[in-house]
Amino acid sequence: MEVLDIKDSRFKKYGRVLTGYDFTELCTAMEQAPVPEDVVYEPSVSYLEELPITEEFKDRAYGGLPVQTGYCNGSNHFLNAVEYHRNSELNIAVTDAVLILGRQQDIEDDYTYDTSRMEMFRIPAGTGVEIYGTTLHYAPCNADGKGFKMVVVLPKGTNYPLSRSLGEGEDRLLAATNKWLIGHAQGGLPENAFIGLKGENLSV
Repeated sequence: MEVLDIKDSRFKKYGRVLTGYDFTELCTAMEQAPVPEDVVYEPSVSYLEELPITEEFKDRAYGGLPVQTGYCNGSNHFLNAVEYHRNSELNIAVTDAVLILGRQQDIEDDYTYDTSRMEMFRIPAGTGVEIYGTTLHYAPCNADGKGFKMVVVLPKGTNYPLSRSLGEGEDRLLAATNKWLIGHAQGGLPENAFIGLKGENLSV
């Protein structure tokens, strides 16, 4: 599958490139964040949230809603699952990375989804994107052999454990707070994950 540039018009249905922000201090602060051999996600990181840009994200990107700033770092080549939220997610690439994206509108009535509908986009280092709430996404993939670092900004409380479990319809997909997930059988997910991705477990 071709890896597209985010300047390609096909990216517009999934999100937009952030403009008017200075990510320099944020990327410098991320130098201390580890890059493990697998993938690690930290939803809230104090030394990132103390930066003035987090307040800017809150005011400009989320209209005053409380936000959390964390990161997703590591090494990854496979899709494994897709997730979506009830809001946009901001991704700031500290290194080059590839995002595999799809549309929530293409999920079938039984909550299965065909991965052949997805597209890949390279996010250059130092670039920020808004991924719309209806965009299916998951952990970034390597753009080269060195792993990746990605800052992730979401409304406060997103991706934390649920206070109670639900069970029917779309509720079966709810894997964490404000996180609906559809997994692939080859994705190595927990036993209680909803497995509904059809087709290839896409790889970069």
